[in-house]
Amino acid sequence: MLDEILDVVSDDDMVIGQESRFLVHQNGLQHRGVHVFLVTPDSRLLVQRRGKHKEAYPLALDCSISEHVKAGEDYFQAAERGLQEELGIGDAQIQALVKFRMVYGPNDYEICILYEGKMDTERIYFDPLEVEGITYHTLAELDALIEHGEVALSSWFVELIRWYGDKRSGLDIIETFPHEHLLFRTDHLKSHR
Repeated sequence: MLDEILDVVSDDDMVIGQESRFLVHQNGLQHRGVHVFLVTPDSRLLVQRRGKHKEAYPLALDCSISEHVKAGEDYFQAAERGLQEELGIGDAQIQALVKFRMVYGPNDYEICILYEGKMDTERIYFDPLEVEGITYHTLAELDALIEHGEVALSSWFVELIRWYGDKRSGLDIIETFPHEHLLFRTDHLKSHR
């Protein structure tokens, strides 16, 4: 498999070069990523269990989609590609929630956008090479999993769930985008903000 090429970006998210994913991570070059939270009509989040062959956090729980933005793609295109490749969804209606900077691990510096959208559970077909399995959780259930530490979760997923639940997180917020409401939060949680 050929190593994908990623855009290298400045602190103000301007493309300043391109490099292989391997060298981006080896040399600590800042690059782009996307995450998607897909929410069911009953306010449960589709959570993927990462594939067992993933370099980072194999078999850990993760966002519905987590992707690098390939060279020449914009954030939205990368989110759409990830939805298609990993879950077989070709026409999800997603909206940007927040743009942030985060350190994902040693030499892994990213500027990312988190998207959120509604989904129909009947239309999911996950790629077993990319995704080990999927489950559905409420925000309260995920908070409990994080608190008890009995299940492996990717570090970025933990930080995104904390941010989403209005808790202290490791996200360095660059911009929040206008949106009507957050789909994954329950009315109970909204009233305690």
